[in-house]
Amino acid sequence: MPEAHRILLVDDDPLVRTGLRLLLSSDPALEVVGEAGDGDEVVEAVQRHAPDVVLMDLRMPRLDGIAATRAVRALPRAPHVISLTTWDVDDAVLRSLEAGAEGFLLKSSSPAEIIGAVKAVVAGDAVLSPRSTRQLLDHYTRGGDGQARQEAKAAMAALTERERDVAVAVGHGLSNAEVAAQLFVSAATVKAHLATIQTKLGVRNRVQVAVHAERAGLLRAAHDH
Repeated sequence: MPEAHRILLVDDDPLVRTGLRLLLSSDPALEVVGEAGDGDEVVEAVQRHAPDVVLMDLRMPRLDGIAATRAVRALPRAPHVISLTTWDVDDAVLRSLEAGAEGFLLKSSSPAEIIGAVKAVVAGDAVLSPRSTRQLLDHYTRGGDGQARQEAKAAMAALTERERDVAVAVGHGLSNAEVAAQLFVSAATVKAHLATIQTKLGVRNRVQVAVHAERAGLLRAAHDH
């Protein structure tokens, strides 16, 4: 049997941590290896427990989840980070994604959504629903300046046509399997394309790929057809 994915829970509310631990431990593919009660404990906990995924509360008293995410993602062999929030898309969520989180979950998400998100991020897949992706991009591009748009256009122009197709599909919030079905390729091929796209764009996750596609005007063009 493959090894279970290792998870670190970070939340200042012990009840939330207990609930998440019980929920995640119900799946044999997941193992909660540690907990932290505030952002300033996270780096040490990551070094001690070597998790694959950190579920990170955004609002904590001493060090918030955004700063803690940035610190964790700067570590060698950094784990994946999923932000936990009580609100839908807001500035804290945006800043956590810029700091390197690979998606966010509402604390009110269903058990299946939470377990699915943890497995998806380990597999290099989407943790954002199409609706969340759309909301995020609307937030990001509301204040988008002309220079950011020009830079995004230039960066996207350096991609191959197939890579652009993948970036646009990711920008619409599709999972790797959905992108694969749309483009008639395997999910492994989509994953390989995504890795190349992230390298070429100089970004760390699919959310930032989506932001580039949006700023370059590629998603609106697709909307209008």
